[in-house]
Amino acid sequence: MAQNKKWHDGLVVGLASAVRRAVVRSTPAGREKWGRFVGNLIWRMGKRRRDVAMANIGYAFPEYTTQQREDLARQSAMHFGRSVVDFMTADTWTKDSIEATTTIVGVEYLEQALAGGKGVLLITGHLGMWERLSAWVSLSGRKLSVIIRDANQEGVNQMVNMLRSASGTEVIPRGDAARPILTKLRTNQMVGIIPDQNTEETFIPFFGQLAGTVLGPGVIHERTGAAVLPGACFYVGEGRYVLRFYPLLEPMDCDGPKGEGLMRAINAWLESAIREHPEQWLWMHDRWRAAKQRGLVK
Repeated sequence: MAQNKKWHDGLVVGLASAVRRAVVRSTPAGREKWGRFVGNLIWRMGKRRRDVAMANIGYAFPEYTTQQREDLARQSAMHFGRSVVDFMTADTWTKDSIEATTTIVGVEYLEQALAGGKGVLLITGHLGMWERLSAWVSLSGRKLSVIIRDANQEGVNQMVNMLRSASGTEVIPRGDAARPILTKLRTNQMVGIIPDQNTEETFIPFFGQLAGTVLGPGVIHERTGAAVLPGACFYVGEGRYVLRFYPLLEPMDCDGPKGEGLMRAINAWLESAIREHPEQWLWMHDRWRAAKQRGLVK
């Protein structure tokens, strides 16, 4: 069994490496074709994920017809294909190359967050071109670390971390993150967190449904006073992007556990950002799984 897993992992890494080499050598038009190919592959080969996406869209947009849900789910898969292919070129990105194709909005909120002197929690989702967001922050001279979940294949994990680190971003595995996060914030650095995944820590509203939500960012904010800066990078067509920072978030009033007030504010912001470009969120992730298991989803 272990030998089979090793062979399978080696095949996955080999294919990913070969595709990445081809993508890097491609023209922008060629990369767009690669993105469509990967997106179609994701859509056609992942029936279970398609079903999850259709269900999630139904929870978020109950007014949608079946055809509308399928259209949005397909668009999301195609966008994810584009995002994966784009990320394969991350070690070629520079500050100038990103800014040449990107309208950057809300830098005053970034500066306000850093001016607080207590560190910054940079919050985004699996939305748009999130890897470009973190890369630009690092390439523009700010010290940023990102909290990540390791990939299942070690070779893929090494490749992904190499691409993330190419911009100067430090990668911190999620399981060992608590102490490094506090250390970074004490020296007024930035820590990137993507808190839009399923969990069982607490259940708070998201698109009108209770969703399992992490408490970590809220607890860290209460402990450190770090600024909470939301940001996103959207693809807007023809090889162009909009990278946007939003007003700093503050905890909402609530009677929940420690940290929940901020997580309510984060979920509300994530929902509004997703509504800007719903086709660019990862609907294939089973966001409401824990809530469904507890009968909390309407």
